[in-house]
Amino acid sequence: MKVPFYLAPMAEISHRVLRELIEGFGGCDGYFSEMISAAAFLANGPFEKWYTDTAPKPEKLVFQLVGSNPQVISDAAALLDRQNCAGIDINMGCSAPLIRKTGAGAAWMASIDRAGDLISLIRPNVKRRLSVKLRIGFKEDFEYLVQFCRRLEDAGAELITLHPRTVMEKFKHLARWEYVGLLRQELKIKVAGNGDVSGAGELVRRAAGPCDAVMVGRAAVRMPWIFAQARGLHAEGSEKVEETGLRFLELLARYQPPEFYISRARRFFGFFCDNLKWGTYLKNKLNREDTLAGIEKVWRNYFTENPQ
Repeated sequence: MKVPFYLAPMAEISHRVLRELIEGFGGCDGYFSEMISAAAFLANGPFEKWYTDTAPKPEKLVFQLVGSNPQVISDAAALLDRQNCAGIDINMGCSAPLIRKTGAGAAWMASIDRAGDLISLIRPNVKRRLSVKLRIGFKEDFEYLVQFCRRLEDAGAELITLHPRTVMEKFKHLARWEYVGLLRQELKIKVAGNGDVSGAGELVRRAAGPCDAVMVGRAAVRMPWIFAQARGLHAEGSEKVEETGLRFLELLARYQPPEFYISRARRFFGFFCDNLKWGTYLKNKLNREDTLAGIEKVWRNYFTENPQ
């Protein structure tokens, strides 16, 4: 049985446009949405319809919710669960200070009981798979991590995705993948791993290890063909860098609001330009543009000037 490959939830990146690109190369087994604010969703915020767009494969999409108020998160989860989707994921791993200060994201990891009570509140109202994405904790304490995850398991979570770094480390420390295997031994539910998957070969290697799924973030932005390559499909994306960048801009204009154009383009090309010899130079030029037309012109000119 093959181990599923998932696209990680990433702010300003894990939206429909990237999913369309990945599907164009053969797709993956599941997509996690970018963080959806539970409060903004319930308040019918002006941009929520883009955050909750399930295309192109609704049956593969997992909505990820972020928030600090248990009842608000539960209500939002219940509403999203009514849509055609694969499941609901609760963000307990975002380490961004602005998120943690509100009591959301990784702040949930400070209390086993509070986190468990949240899942217990959500579970009766969600019929699809209920999952949680988290980190090791505020410090490297495996015993605490196991107790925390067992509480989530007892409350009804069906999948844990572990990004095996502490809350304060960000990307300063290599992901401790041994924690994924150790945690899997302690739980009855499935455990996915996420972190430092740099290419298709690494993805295959992690999938062969002790985990139930592998989630990929930044590498899937840099190489939307990574999942197909890992499956052994014909996905020569490295030969289509110019074409893929233009395709991204076309899809961005089609499926995102104008208010999102520049921020989403800069986030995408911030990773995607790593495919190119003069990628940093190109990123800087792209970041000086404030229209999609300007970005497209700079992108096309790069390949005209550097045909090799």
